[in-house]
Amino acid sequence: MTAAHRFLPFGTRVRITNETTGATAAVRINDRGSFIKGRIVDVSKGVAERLGFCKQGIAIVRLEVIREP
Repeated sequence: MTAAHRFLPFGTRVRITNETTGATAAVRINDRGSFIKGRIVDVSKGVAERLGFCKQGIAIVRLEVIREP
């Protein structure tokens, strides 16, 4: 389970929570992004499926750093 973030260090573990459904996923930051205005994180397809927004493509989420590298 991986995600991209603009400035968190690679290897940082983050808990992402879908604010609408309450579904959560723990992911590792392994890339840079999102570079689209207003977006804070890009997630892999598996994460989007687990959080329940794969078909919509976007969702309002909350990030919580679990562990820094």
